[in-house]
Amino acid sequence: MSKWEIPAGAAEPAPLAQEVTQAFSGFMREFKGFQDVVRDKFKQTEERMTMLDRKTYRAARPLLAAANTSEAPHQKAFCGYIRTGDDTALRSILPESKSLSTVVNSDGGYLVDPQTADTVKSVLQSTASIRAVASVVTVEATSFDVLIDHSDTGAGWATETDPAVETGTPMIDRITIALHELSALPKASQRLLDDSAFDIETWLAGRIADKFSRAEAAAFVSGNGVDKPTGILSHPAVDNDSWSWGSLGYVATGEDGGIGDGDAIIDLVYALGAQYRANASFVMNSKTAGLIRKLKDADGRFLWSDGLAAGEPARLLGYPVLVAEDMPDVASDSLALAFGDFASGYTIAERPDLRVLRDPFSAKPHVLFYATKRVGGDVSDFAAIKLLKFGLS
Repeated sequence: MSKWEIPAGAAEPAPLAQEVTQAFSGFMREFKGFQDVVRDKFKQTEERMTMLDRKTYRAARPLLAAANTSEAPHQKAFCGYIRTGDDTALRSILPESKSLSTVVNSDGGYLVDPQTADTVKSVLQSTASIRAVASVVTVEATSFDVLIDHSDTGAGWATETDPAVETGTPMIDRITIALHELSALPKASQRLLDDSAFDIETWLAGRIADKFSRAEAAAFVSGNGVDKPTGILSHPAVDNDSWSWGSLGYVATGEDGGIGDGDAIIDLVYALGAQYRANASFVMNSKTAGLIRKLKDADGRFLWSDGLAAGEPARLLGYPVLVAEDMPDVASDSLALAFGDFASGYTIAERPDLRVLRDPFSAKPHVLFYATKRVGGDVSDFAAIKLLKFGLS
């Protein structure tokens, strides 16, 4: 029995006590109702928070590759074109493009998606060729002009009373680097392209990069400038004592087809101007490197030193060595070793775009991919590069 209930047979409470009892009973009923309302509100709030958490989780969860619709439209369309030859998607995004030239080449073919283009570019830059040490510029035209001021303006001492003496006028040379079309023609079977597990973009980028890098590396060393870049060794080479602009100076080893005691390498280093030596490097192929790394000084120390850290180039007389296999082998009167500031001495100009045209007809049952880019290169400062001639003079 509650302490607020009146026992049977007991006397009726006074009116005031009865009012207090009724008021407290009403308060308890209202408080219980208030508790029920609060409990319902809390339950509803908890349910809403649970639903919100689920939506947030679904929004943050990474989409499956098959259902991912956030991929760049051009990349998806280009991949579809490569696999099936259907260019409908590519053409449908043309109105959305700021410039038609960003998608379709007027000469035929489509620009590859940025991801693939970056892959090709990174492979080209990591290839052991002159590109690794040369100056590389991106142009939108069909050629690139390098202006060279290789003369002194002249100077004179002046006094307060004597008139100023007219000094010499500088001479500006213009070197025009024409861009040439570099192409590759990899092929794949249609069955391979239909396989969704086959990474078409990585495969295509790898094949194109392999063809382009080998062709470029050879042209930057010995290209004749006809429909290809002009290589370093394509320019006239003269004894450094009689060097003039337009040719490359060389230092002879004094031994026909040999290196002798290696002193000629030291002469080669100091044949280069002091303003170029700070950023200079050696360029040679593996056979030449194998010969030179055996050389020792008078104290029996090797002139060659390997890099101390991973990825660091080997050094010869303190200067980095680039092993470029397209340099000639050591032979009688060969120019098998170059030394210089190649960032100043050789310029590579290229357009930033890479185009691919799909050809399913010429090599059935295979599909050909005709990839093209435009690139050029030439010596831009003849004073910045010197050669070592493996000959008597």
